Amino acid sequence: MKKSIPILLAVLLCLCTQTFAQNRADELMKQAQENLAKKEYIKARYLFLQAYNAFATQENYAQAVKCGVNANALYHRENYYKEAFELLRNAELLVRTGEQKLKKDFPDLRFRINKERLQMYISLKNPTRAKEQLNRLEETAKATKNDSLSNDFLYTQASYYYTFGMNSQGDTAFKKLIGQYKQQKNYAKVDECYQNLINIALRANDTELMARTYDKYITWTDSVKALTAQKELNALKKKYNESLTIIQEKDDSLSSKQHIITGLCVLATVLAAALVAGAIILLRFILLTRKQKKAIGIANEHNELKTEFIQNISAQMEPTLDTLDPKLPGVQALRTFSAHIQELSELENSLSEPYEMQEENISAFCENVMNKIRGKEQEDVSLIVNAPKLNIKINPEHLERILLHLLENAAEYTPAGGKIGLDFKKRGAHTHQFIISDTGCGIAEEQRENIFKPFTEVKDLTQGDGLGLPICALIAAKMNGSLTLDSSYAKGTRFVLELHA
Repeated sequence: MKKSIPILLAVLLCLCTQTFAQNRADELMKQAQENLAKKEYIKARYLFLQAYNAFATQENYAQAVKCGVNANALYHRENYYKEAFELLRNAELLVRTGEQKLKKDFPDLRFRINKERLQMYISLKNPTRAKEQLNRLEETAKATKNDSLSNDFLYTQASYYYTFGMNSQGDTAFKKLIGQYKQQKNYAKVDECYQNLINIALRANDTELMARTYDKYITWTDSVKALTAQKELNALKKKYNESLTIIQEKDDSLSSKQHIITGLCVLATVLAAALVAGAIILLRFILLTRKQKKAIGIANEHNELKTEFIQNISAQMEPTLDTLDPKLPGVQALRTFSAHIQELSELENSLSEPYEMQEENISAFCENVMNKIRGKEQEDVSLIVNAPKLNIKINPEHLERILLHLLENAAEYTPAGGKIGLDFKKRGAHTHQFIISDTGCGIAEEQRENIFKPFTEVKDLTQGDGLGLPICALIAAKMNGSLTLDSSYAKGTRFVLELHA
């Protein structure tokens, strides 16, 4: 009995020591994560290293690798590559020791280590070593037979290709990843992938990739809305068919019980038929109304998503543009494009807020606007203003913005010896028209339909982003008016700005 007491105490002491060590490792990892959230990176790195060593001592390989990779990422963040590579080698050695000791493989842990090493080679712009790690990552992903890690590999592979300018291979990997998420009906992940790819394009300043991805993202968003609407419509149709079946069953049951009185049976049949017909008409009307409301709701939600997305894109471009040389034509074009996107979004969101109006002499106003383009026209181009000395209510600032944009375009495209005209017409007690015409080359017929619509085609931003006319059209709408192209005018180009007082 006396001999067993020391043994029991030793066992209890060992258990307490193990429990304390486990709790200490967990506490270190928790503190590291809290400091990381506070952006205390040096302290977080130190605590992750302590947690890594604690878990390694306990032979808790999964948690050790997790903490080691986090510490490595913080080394990598501060360009301490020597320490980072050394830590990954130690983590690999720890995993190998665990595999030998437990006689089983840990491909998921090797995947995390290889992925972190790949990220470092990508940061170092070393495509050869990065490719080696990518191949190793593919092998470990296959060995895990884990769909989540397979998807993680495809995303990492796409990022590698895009980073090193291999966009076609990146598109292939990205398309495969999107296909897998679609097959799993994991639409949230598809949305996340598109947004991450757009961020990659922004960081790389790859406008072509950003535009292409944005178009695909919008198409994807439309398709998801259509799928959701179709699913709800099918559910309504099912309920409708069930209602018809119930009505028919009740009608059959009622008919079978009314053979006693022929007259009453005939009357009941007529009434039942009328009831069924009325129910069908009513149900169809209800379904049509619901469908229309649903379609309107989807369209409004879609427009809100587009507006929010465009605002986010514009805001996310600013930090990247601030790091580039502002004298470069491409950077200037991107800044203008970003400003136009922001203005377009703000105008769309404030269409219900009209501009304030004030009385102005329209003759003096038109002459002043025309004078602002003098010197910008080609040689011997006649600038003609035809406006009566009449006072009307306008918003001079925003009206001048539209007229100047149209007149500057006319000055650019009207050849020497041509004419540019600005006419004012009073079409009614509360309706006025400003007509801007030129004798230039005109607008191609196939382009006329979309000139007031933004983002209808990919453009070289250094040659203009094509958002001027859409912005002018929205400004006109806020002045209770409209801007249109006169398609019947064959001597050049003629725009009609119609305002309603």
